Amino acid sequence: MDMLWNGWGDPAKAAPLPDSVTGLLRDLLGVKPRTTPALALEDVRLPATTATPGALKALAEAVGGEEYVRTDGESRIRHTRGKSTPDLLRIRAGDVTDVPQAVVLPGSHDDVLAVLRACSAHGLAVVPFGGGTSVVGGLAPQRSAFIALDLRRMNGLRDLDPVSRTAVLQPGLRAPEAEALLAAHGFTLGHFPQSFEWATIGGFAAARSSGQASAGYGRFDEMVLGLTLATPEGTIETGRAPRSAAGPDLRQLILGSEGAFGVITSVTVRIRPLPEVRVYEGWRFASFEEGAAALRRLAQDGPRPTVLRLSDETETLIGLAQPDSIGGDLSQSAAGCLAITGYEGTAEDTERRRQQAAAVLTACGGTLVGTEPGERWAHGRFSAPYLRDALLDVGAFAETLETAAFWSRIPDLHTAVRTALTDTLTQSGTPPLVMCHISHVYENGASLYFTVVSAQGEDPVAHWEPAKHAANEAVLAAGGTISHHHGVGTDHRDWYVREAGPLGISALRAVKRRLDPEGLLNPGVLLPPIH
Repeated sequence: MDMLWNGWGDPAKAAPLPDSVTGLLRDLLGVKPRTTPALALEDVRLPATTATPGALKALAEAVGGEEYVRTDGESRIRHTRGKSTPDLLRIRAGDVTDVPQAVVLPGSHDDVLAVLRACSAHGLAVVPFGGGTSVVGGLAPQRSAFIALDLRRMNGLRDLDPVSRTAVLQPGLRAPEAEALLAAHGFTLGHFPQSFEWATIGGFAAARSSGQASAGYGRFDEMVLGLTLATPEGTIETGRAPRSAAGPDLRQLILGSEGAFGVITSVTVRIRPLPEVRVYEGWRFASFEEGAAALRRLAQDGPRPTVLRLSDETETLIGLAQPDSIGGDLSQSAAGCLAITGYEGTAEDTERRRQQAAAVLTACGGTLVGTEPGERWAHGRFSAPYLRDALLDVGAFAETLETAAFWSRIPDLHTAVRTALTDTLTQSGTPPLVMCHISHVYENGASLYFTVVSAQGEDPVAHWEPAKHAANEAVLAAGGTISHHHGVGTDHRDWYVREAGPLGISALRAVKRRLDPEGLLNPGVLLPPIH
């Protein structure tokens, strides 16, 4: 099944907002219903492909048949850009300026190498495409003549080593299918980002993804033990052992490279036994500062839960931590900040860690509010993108951004980004609701995940651009990183250049020139194009 072409996920799971929430948006933010009728897929005006017959023939030969090279309008539209709010607003308006000239479906590593050779011969750029879930412009190269390299045929479990607890997965394997294949052998990857239902193994590696259970299982880049990369200049194989002192780790060069250095065709990952039990709870803190201090205690001194999250006062009041009940309780009982803790493992170990963590959270001022908030979060944790679509449908603008910093900088970073977003959007005539939660914790710092909701204004994409710019500036000024897990793409590229510094970017350019001398791979994504 493909995702909605103009929204997120499974069409059967899309649901309109309750009238109570629509009324809240109208009264609180001045949201007005959209009067423009929705555009149907068949109404999108798409230019004919500019790929030559010779190029299409070469691509078909590379992947084993014409059926694996698609130039029909629907296939090209479904591979146009990603799923950020500006992406969706543009496609809903019929803007297909970033449409690929063809969609190519390789079936193997050798197919990918052959496609890269064909594209080099015919002057076509290449955008690797997994689940299409990028929200930072990672699928919108700065070049008009390109193909989308859809990796869905490369979707298998190639090997599983129960002794070493490793698995070799292909890049086009979606996360739910990966979990099902591993579960059949009694294992789990434990990687559950919000994009879980649609994102792929290759995409997780290319963007340095982080899942909602990262406190227990780690980030995806911590799970990766080896990678295979196909480039226009040949193949790179990494990962002979769990750790090595044999020079710099090339895995770390490939992880987070977002298709700019090559196409990831195989990922070797660490796996864990399936947990016997999963327990989720809710805790209430008087303030975001108090809750953050409690999370820091657990992250630094333990015991660390598998899931550890904290919503700020605004997000708690609105109920965004539990998307199925958003806007349902704007009373004093919803005051303070809601934290979610989760524990996975054997029944005995889970209960031991739960009790020990409860003692720490209580000592830090937390009040246990039972399993119901935690279970509701777990039930609805993949629902937020569908909620975003419903908000767009009624005329609201909703977008997210994230960052990370050391613990000592978290309070100032939280304030700086909220202020930048609020001030900029208020000045544009669309005062926002800005919510935030700590989504991932480490011994030395944490990630902040912001959600912004406002009226759309006359030109919603143009209305968002200065706010996003101001937020990015605030992130760097307050000592945060420009992205914790969404990636760089084109949206964050200019700030990434500043964060990495001139010499660092020059070094990455040198890698790009060696692996991709013609600049065919995702041009303009991660690194600025060389003019």
